[in-house]
Amino acid sequence: MVRTLFLIIINLIIISTLGYILYLFFNFFDKIENHFIKIGVILVLIFTFIVIFRYLLLLYFSLLKLILKEDIKNQRNINSSFKVSIIVPAYNEEIVIDTSIKSLLNQTYPYIEIIIVDDGSTDLTYTKAKKYEFNSKLKSLKVLRKVNSGKANAINYGIKYSNGELIMIVDADSKLKEDAVELMVNYFSNPDIAAVAGSVYVSNQNNLLTKLQALEYIEGLNMVRNGQAFLKLVNIIPGPIGMFRKKALYEVGLYDDDTFAEDCDVTLKLIAKGYKIDFEANAIAYTEAPESLLDLIKQRYRWTRGILQAIKKHKNLLWHIKTNPAASFTLWYMLFEAIFWPFMDIWTNMFILYLSITTGVSILIFFWWSMFTILDIAGALYCVLVTNERLSLVFYAIFYRLFFITTINITKVLSTFEEWFGIKMSWGKLERKGSL
Repeated sequence: MVRTLFLIIINLIIISTLGYILYLFFNFFDKIENHFIKIGVILVLIFTFIVIFRYLLLLYFSLLKLILKEDIKNQRNINSSFKVSIIVPAYNEEIVIDTSIKSLLNQTYPYIEIIIVDDGSTDLTYTKAKKYEFNSKLKSLKVLRKVNSGKANAINYGIKYSNGELIMIVDADSKLKEDAVELMVNYFSNPDIAAVAGSVYVSNQNNLLTKLQALEYIEGLNMVRNGQAFLKLVNIIPGPIGMFRKKALYEVGLYDDDTFAEDCDVTLKLIAKGYKIDFEANAIAYTEAPESLLDLIKQRYRWTRGILQAIKKHKNLLWHIKTNPAASFTLWYMLFEAIFWPFMDIWTNMFILYLSITTGVSILIFFWWSMFTILDIAGALYCVLVTNERLSLVFYAIFYRLFFITTINITKVLSTFEEWFGIKMSWGKLERKGSL
């Protein structure tokens, strides 16, 4: 009830403020005589309406998902009939592997096996992981070693040696909250569910860049996933925490290594097969975010190119609107997020700047920035309340649109051009600081 009331208040503020700003734009539009500028303003308004509609729709779906979850929470008991195999692909993770393994050993779910797959590390990852090996009646941990061939192949290697009905994939640089496995297992009582995503939080909130990423993770990623989960169409199971039905993974041929986004690719394969993908907001993984701008750009280059590769790989699903509407809708949504949104956002900012200079109405820049900052602040408030993240993150919403989103969108546009022209790119592993 409190969340519902809060959301209503937020939306009333958003709608009234945005309504006033759009009113000012329309008044300005009536005074324009240049047809080129008029067309530009129309495109800006269309883009603005699409962005606001998407934002409010995801916000409502996110709330409905939370309400639905509250209604059934008391009906759920721990389902310990499934054995869970936790696969941890690791390559040169000696700095964080101890912390990651300890978080897995502390899981409250009783029936798990942990499989660490050392993917040809050249540091002490294998040695450090090996000392944790054990085998008891309910829980076990074993360490496998193979020649380096990439994350997807390391995951598949671990799956083939697993005994669980459910497969949980955890990045070696992630730390799980103790009840993560327990919370996610319950979803698989529904045979239509093939996978469940968990929440990802930033552990190293020690500078402006990592705090902006922390805000992005709870607002731009976790809130979006919560909204998508209302339709059971989460489009990416994140690398740090995701659980799968093993049978479903084998049906789609396990993981492929032909994209930089193997997690996105396998999720799309499951959706195309007709499976549902859900999200458990309280199953939390903490991850170390890039602390420098260069490392962030490298990471987002890889993410964007991987997503574009996955879309290209499954592009035939774009036109299966009648035969496979779920997959088609998911692909179009991802295409919008990966290409249309970044290009339009950058073009719109440039056009607003041009308009302000040529017409002398510089206040337009302030109106444009204010409009989306209001959305960011409202979304940040909502997400902080439902995720119990730091309230201080709301303050960083002021810089979120002005600096962070613009940087990310420029990165997406440049990586889109590189993917289009087939420019080669390596995986670009992030060097960890050990602040997990």
